[in-house]
Amino acid sequence: MTPEIIYTVGQQAMIVAVKLTVPLLLPALVVGLIVAMFQAATQINESTLTFVPKIVVIGLVLLLFGPTMLQQFLDYFQDLIKEIPVLIG
Repeated sequence: MTPEIIYTVGQQAMIVAVKLTVPLLLPALVVGLIVAMFQAATQINESTLTFVPKIVVIGLVLLLFGPTMLQQFLDYFQDLIKEIPVLIG
């Protein structure tokens, strides 16, 4: 196994990881920003006010995009398993 192959496999793994985390992180970031602006405007400093909406949004995103995200991960994993003889030899 050459260093180029290791680099390529690692790069593909990082791309898949980014593709799987961005749909979860971006909505949580937007909701956090909206709640933070609401808290700054009303001067309500309740910690659960930021936590609960983020959890709800992440749950909704997982319900909507979970099957697609799982399919992307499975496709990558199956391709990686199929390429083991090529990668080793």
